[in-house]
Amino acid sequence: MSQVSVSAHVTTTPPAPRRPIPWYAFGAANLVIVTALSLLFWYLLIDPAWSGLGLYPQPFLALLFWTVLAVVWIGFNLEFVGFDRLRQPARGLAVIAVSLAIGAGITYLLAYGWGRIDPSFAADRADGAGYLTGALFVLFGFFFFVTGVVNWQHWPFARAASPQPWTGLGQIGLLMVPTLLVYAILGLPGLAVWADPATAWFSTDTLIGWFYSVIVSVVLTGLITDNWPWRLAGSPGRVAAVSIAGNLALGTALYYLFLSVGKVVIGSDAAAAIGPGITAFAAQIGVCWVFWMIFWANACGNRPDGLSPAVNYAVRIGVTLALGVGTFLAYYFLFAGTVLHEPAVAGALHGNALGWMNWMVLWTLYYVVCLESYGLPRPVPSPRDPSAQVN
Repeated sequence: MSQVSVSAHVTTTPPAPRRPIPWYAFGAANLVIVTALSLLFWYLLIDPAWSGLGLYPQPFLALLFWTVLAVVWIGFNLEFVGFDRLRQPARGLAVIAVSLAIGAGITYLLAYGWGRIDPSFAADRADGAGYLTGALFVLFGFFFFVTGVVNWQHWPFARAASPQPWTGLGQIGLLMVPTLLVYAILGLPGLAVWADPATAWFSTDTLIGWFYSVIVSVVLTGLITDNWPWRLAGSPGRVAAVSIAGNLALGTALYYLFLSVGKVVIGSDAAAAIGPGITAFAAQIGVCWVFWMIFWANACGNRPDGLSPAVNYAVRIGVTLALGVGTFLAYYFLFAGTVLHEPAVAGALHGNALGWMNWMVLWTLYYVVCLESYGLPRPVPSPRDPSAQVN
């Protein structure tokens, strides 16, 4: 994303431009700011011990998921159309305001509006089940609305004559159909009050663990491996078809891998105490990796990018996966209970990584993508990107 220059008031001599900084220093600075913003607003709005708003765990999770999806619609599918006319930081702040309004609006309309018609979505269901029923739609939305951009490259609208916002609106409208269909088939039977849970294909925990692993595959192939191997399929239509089948297959393999790794790293006693809900821990590891893949691609320039594609991809995967597993361990055994004051899950484990790590993802999207790391010097451009401009 190109940097938007903000003109300074000139008297006699214009100020010297900021010198670019190394990519790793730029990434580290972004990480410090994203973490600080996440912690600040966590303590103000979410923290179950320090915040007086009572949002944790619901409707916090529902608000969070719908807001992240709103950013996907605005920034990915619609490519910030309309907002790109504004200078920073007004551009980023406007996206933040609109996405928060969309996230809150959908959450509360479902819970207090549609929930009066269908009590499955009602805000007063025990343990926040009504909020979860509505927010589960986002699980499938993450897959379709993100893969439509990073894997499909906006196909079939990319070759249409209509520019944005019609390309994005068309894509959102088209992908809303399979999202609702999969949500109705896979999601609602396990949560709706009018459904027989025995008819559900999966338990909700297993569904979340498996389908989030499919989302991990979308992010992995779309960002870290530059849409390889799906791009080898040739025409845009074949790339889209192959990416759907390939991400489902790779995501299923990742699910079993994450589940096995999760059971080992949390220990057999904790896994036994969690019981059948352990299947959701595949998503808990997956979201830690997704955070680092999104952060690496946007704040660290997706380095390395000057070696052979195979080496580039292998290093990116190795670094982000190692950071993801390390973050999972640090979060559950240290950070969630001591710093975030989240309740215990089993033994020494605290929290829910799908909450905190998606909170970090949201602030990464807000600061690094929407605000374009406002206030930081630009990183030194990659030697493989001669068109990169340093402001």
